[in-house]
Amino acid sequence: MDVSTDPASTALSADNIGISFEATDLADPRWDPDAGNLDDVLAELGSPGLRFGGNQLDRGMFWTSSGEQPPAGRVVVTPEDLNRVARTVEKVDASVTLGIPLGDYDPERGADMVAHAKQAFGPHLLAVSIGNEPNGFTADHREGLKIRDTAEWDEDAYLTQVEAYRTAIEQRVGDDVSLVGPGVAEGSWMTAFLDAGFDETVALSQHWYATYECTSDVVPGRGPEWENLVNPLAHDSAERLLSIGLDKATAADIPLWVEETGPTSCPGTNDTSRTHASALWTVDYVLHAAEMGVERMNMHSMLGACKGGAPMSVVCSAEGTGEDGDGEVLTQPNFQGLRLTEIGVGGTFHEVAVSGSDAYAYAVRTEGSYIVTIVNNADAAQYGSREVTVTVPEGFTAERAAQIHAPSNAAQSETGYRELAEFADSGSGVKNAEDGRLVIDIAPSTATTIEFVHG
Repeated sequence: MDVSTDPASTALSADNIGISFEATDLADPRWDPDAGNLDDVLAELGSPGLRFGGNQLDRGMFWTSSGEQPPAGRVVVTPEDLNRVARTVEKVDASVTLGIPLGDYDPERGADMVAHAKQAFGPHLLAVSIGNEPNGFTADHREGLKIRDTAEWDEDAYLTQVEAYRTAIEQRVGDDVSLVGPGVAEGSWMTAFLDAGFDETVALSQHWYATYECTSDVVPGRGPEWENLVNPLAHDSAERLLSIGLDKATAADIPLWVEETGPTSCPGTNDTSRTHASALWTVDYVLHAAEMGVERMNMHSMLGACKGGAPMSVVCSAEGTGEDGDGEVLTQPNFQGLRLTEIGVGGTFHEVAVSGSDAYAYAVRTEGSYIVTIVNNADAAQYGSREVTVTVPEGFTAERAAQIHAPSNAAQSETGYRELAEFADSGSGVKNAEDGRLVIDIAPSTATTIEFVHG
């Protein structure tokens, strides 16, 4: 693995290490730093990006600042809830993007939520998004998804409603609230949103999931099988699909934010859930997307229960069942993948030439060091360690490393995290460390981040 001396034009920022929550999670009392450990969990990711949206934004959440009774089955979110979330946001110095409900068309109510969000989050509020995945408002493959009539809903109808919300927001709080959208996977909706020419648009938002064919068990394929997360198809598909959004954003001279993403969009527990493969995929995907030019990314999650909760979530609750979570917030294997990627935040990417199979490598240059991450997708259940030679520009020597590891790619809830530390005198796998060059045995089923220090 040879690290180029020439920097790329892309960088890894704190906003690339983010979590997306369902909008109904805004009402969770554990956002109060005095009420639980959620703030401590988020702090393990540095100063992460936070996004609130998901399917519940337009179907399950009800905003009110006046104490109204919600429709049956809705979760009430109030200004007090936003203020509570803001305390954790302030504590971990997070950036926030906030979804405004569009499912129940009510521009004035949406503008009221924006006004209170602006007051609660202050400079931490990057932008608001009007609705979530509007291209899916007519979907009927699961109960409760369909909220618009097919004959009356398309890109133009969506933009007409967004315009009404924009007008209401400007009348309520002025024109200094930024907009991100449309939060879809389909290119035609992205194009329509950009062509609308909304002046306050600060980014194009795209959603993407690695596995989404929920009834498929084909490998390699796009069904929710753990093998599909570590197959080259997942890596290549991410590049192909994200390139669509990146090309459109570049043409519009704005950044691309992947506001909702994850290993699977399929509901319920499946064969990707809590596997080490999801952690390896997370490391590769976050770094790959950032290297391509994605400037913000949020892994979709929920504060529901570990038992029966969303399979893609990077966190879950120790108590409860399904969407009803309570108690301590626990981290999942893919959260450990996010922790590993956070080490390189603030660095500029340098191209890495890789020879060999089942592995990907990324390098960023920070002040005084090169941070090189090697993802070894070879399965520890079948393979042993492999000798890897890493070359970096002269003047830099490998000194420390961090790693995620597990007994196999299929292992569930067994992902370990080794903190960044100096190489041990024995057992580290280092065979030779000299100026500009490291020879090291890399174990299978690992992602390893190595710090090369100047001097």
